[in-house]
Amino acid sequence: MTTATLTNTGFNFGTRIADMIARIKTARARAAEYQRTYSELQHLSNRELDDIGVRRCDIADIAHRHVYCS
Repeated sequence: MTTATLTNTGFNFGTRIADMIARIKTARARAAEYQRTYSELQHLSNRELDDIGVRRCDIADIAHRHVYCS
């Protein structure tokens, strides 16, 4: 991640905008990955979830950990 640099006129506005755009792209990619993981697990049957040791009520937590904690 780039940081804002101090110039004669203050913080570099172009760098700040580029950083903001990069953070937005990262957030959108993570949100898409979360949605994909959640959807894939949600579409499994109760038996399939039981086979892999996942309760249906834990799907959101598992998707969140997969995307944001790894």
